[in-house]
Amino acid sequence: MLRALAQPLISVFQWPLYLRILMGVVVGAAMGAIFRNEPILFGWTNSDSGVVAGFYVQVLTAMATPLIFFAIVDAFVRTNITGGQGLKMFVICATNIAAAFLIGLTIINVWHPGEAWSETLKAAESRAEMSAGTAAPALPATPRDVSLAPLDILRSFVPKSIAQPFLENMVLTVAVLAMLIGAARRKLTRTDDPELAAALTSFDHVIIALYQIVLRLLLWMIELAPFAICLSVAGVIGTTGLKTFAVVGVFMATIMAGLGFHSLVYYPLSVWLMAGLSPRRFFREGGGAILTGLSLNSSLATAPLTLEALARLGVSDSSARLSACVGTNFNNDGVTLYEAMTALFIAQALGLDLSLGHQITILLAALVGSMGIAGIPNSGLIILALVLKAARLPDAAIQLAIPIAYSIDFVLARLRSAVNVMGDLQVAILLDVAHRGEIGDSAESAA
Repeated sequence: MLRALAQPLISVFQWPLYLRILMGVVVGAAMGAIFRNEPILFGWTNSDSGVVAGFYVQVLTAMATPLIFFAIVDAFVRTNITGGQGLKMFVICATNIAAAFLIGLTIINVWHPGEAWSETLKAAESRAEMSAGTAAPALPATPRDVSLAPLDILRSFVPKSIAQPFLENMVLTVAVLAMLIGAARRKLTRTDDPELAAALTSFDHVIIALYQIVLRLLLWMIELAPFAICLSVAGVIGTTGLKTFAVVGVFMATIMAGLGFHSLVYYPLSVWLMAGLSPRRFFREGGGAILTGLSLNSSLATAPLTLEALARLGVSDSSARLSACVGTNFNNDGVTLYEAMTALFIAQALGLDLSLGHQITILLAALVGSMGIAGIPNSGLIILALVLKAARLPDAAIQLAIPIAYSIDFVLARLRSAVNVMGDLQVAILLDVAHRGEIGDSAESAA
């Protein structure tokens, strides 16, 4: 009898994550709209729900930092790239990221879409301050506790101890530390000392294991996302009302504009100009992999189809594997552009007067945050809170913005994955051109 009653509830936990998140948004919105600030049960209010959801964001942020560290070191441990190949891939990926940054900055600074959220975020922060028993202060003109002087920005990245970057979630500093450790480990690869060689092998195994352990913990946290989002939405709706989600369309249009221009204009144009590959053939041969990434919400799971598409395009196996299996850890344009535009969108909504230098700092935080986890489904959920924290945005604004962003993430996450797959295709094609000077003639003539 109990099993029969519990079966419908158990089946809900087997739904795809995006459906559970959507259900969490609906239930949370209903709780907020019905009870508002009135007690729900035993004195529990929607404001309490928002506080508990804030704990979830805090834990997620704390765990994402070691994930980024181990992901970068793990990439150095597992990857064997020659200096020439690595340099060529770095130049191509850096160009892609620069193009993504230019697109994101242009949309945010020319269109000013974040202003559509201005009234909502300011009202929410004021209510949050008042509910805490303090007067609501005016929002600052620049991020709190941040100086925009170049030396001060640089000083903020220099840790006072090895532990400080992890304790304070200094994402850029953590990334630099990980790359230095990875480079030092790579330098010792050809040691003649048998004891050191054995120790390095053990080190590699530990890094690989720790990366997988932290990743598994975060994936478990992602399974709890629907509950956290339900509580967070209840807290937001209970405080501000349903009008909060009326502005979600502007945010969605902003992100889709950035992802769309980068994927549908920049990628095909770059392979056409640099490799002589027509956009029509690029989408015809790569369409299956792109659509699979869109549906599976994972660029790593799409790797076999990506390799098949590149083979049909005449790309050499070495270039294809280097891009689709190794470069995918660094060529994360979809995730990077989403995280960066979201942070800049919210900063603009708060009316923060950000210089170009500070905007670029936020973009770099998004870039580092996306390293090593772009192929993981729902990776945007893992690092969004971390990037917003790195941007030094007010906590009240973060707790309001995250449920709104998460409510449509089941759509945007798939678009990010599709963009990442297209990036893998583009990097492989340009890498092959740089290596061989041309795309395979036999494949071209067969087409």
